Amino acid sequence: MAYEDFLTDCFGELQKMQDDLNKAYDINSFTSWNYDQPSGIITLSKPDKTINFRYYQVGTYSTASKTWKWSWDNENTSKNVVVDIEKIKGFGIANNYENLINGEFPSYDEIGWELSSICCNLIGGIGVYRPVVDHLKIHIVLTELIDNDLAEREKTKYVDCENHERRRRAFICQHLKEGSKNGFEESFETFEDMEFEYEDDDFVAWCNECEKLRIKEGGLSEKCWEEGKFKIVCEKCYFKIKETNT
Repeated sequence: MAYEDFLTDCFGELQKMQDDLNKAYDINSFTSWNYDQPSGIITLSKPDKTINFRYYQVGTYSTASKTWKWSWDNENTSKNVVVDIEKIKGFGIANNYENLINGEFPSYDEIGWELSSICCNLIGGIGVYRPVVDHLKIHIVLTELIDNDLAEREKTKYVDCENHERRRRAFICQHLKEGSKNGFEESFETFEDMEFEYEDDDFVAWCNECEKLRIKEGGLSEKCWEEGKFKIVCEKCYFKIKETNT
């Protein structure tokens, strides 16, 4: 199928999708937005209401340079929300659709809506939201509405780190530092960027001395947490400490 024909089909589907999205949530009535890239949650607010969606970022159109940039080609986009490059670029290569292959290229204002419609077709979504920051039009595909309480719980699982920006939280006892050689005990084996098996899982580590108390207590009890004076660090810091203590 020619690219133009495929795009026409996708764009028609998106128009219907946007109508349904606006009927369900009156999306254009919200006056402010904030997205949390590490958790993949965007929050839309107005004086009397707040709603949250999961999302992925398609890319940005710059009105200054008149160029389109896919999220996979943007180092400022968290990998948690980058569009699925294998599905989009792979499809582009298979069908010789250049706009799905090149990471950045000169283009026109409506390109973001067009490419977002293709992403909705190939990956899925319930509609598109397009906030603007300075000269950048950011194209975001919303994938599902989530409960506000759940959104807040998920966002609290991430912390701002002065060295590594915003990342997943982790807990370590007071004795663990880079190169401290105090041992590194965990509830389960971990590796960086792993997917947790359960929603309530966290990275938690303690030293050899705290392990003695844990064994005596028969588990990581409240006393262990109190005497170990556990603190929160980011995931990146956690694995740097792990690397130098094992």
